[in-house]
Amino acid sequence: MRALLQRVSRAKVTVEGETVGETGHGLLIFLGVEVSDSDKELEALVAKIQGLRIFTDDQGKMNRSCEDVGGSYLAVSQFTLCADTKSGKRPGYERAMKPPESERMYERFCERLAVLTGRPVARGRFGAHMDVELVNDGPVTIWLDYPAG
Repeated sequence: MRALLQRVSRAKVTVEGETVGETGHGLLIFLGVEVSDSDKELEALVAKIQGLRIFTDDQGKMNRSCEDVGGSYLAVSQFTLCADTKSGKRPGYERAMKPPESERMYERFCERLAVLTGRPVARGRFGAHMDVELVNDGPVTIWLDYPAG
């Protein structure tokens, strides 16, 4: 399971001109689910994100979590994070879990993050062509792999 986290001032997802998910100050999470992923990886990733201290404190150090700063979450399913680019010029996606299993994992990820943080998790629309707008705060971008490789 892979996640690309971006600390944002704001972010939103639109599908065919309709806003389907948005957040203010918080985290935009792009999530890639791989064929080998299970609830074990999902739970570890959610726990890591929940406590990840990538927001600044009063001294300007990254020492606060999203909850500590009253932030919010926007999660977007993105199978292209599972791309294999080791050979050739066209990425392969054999490692990406196929729907409907990947959609269930994405929904479970969002639900578990909401439960663990006590905050709603806004979402993109699974399987849709989405336009994602964001203002990266920092910039701060963090890559997470589970299991850690």
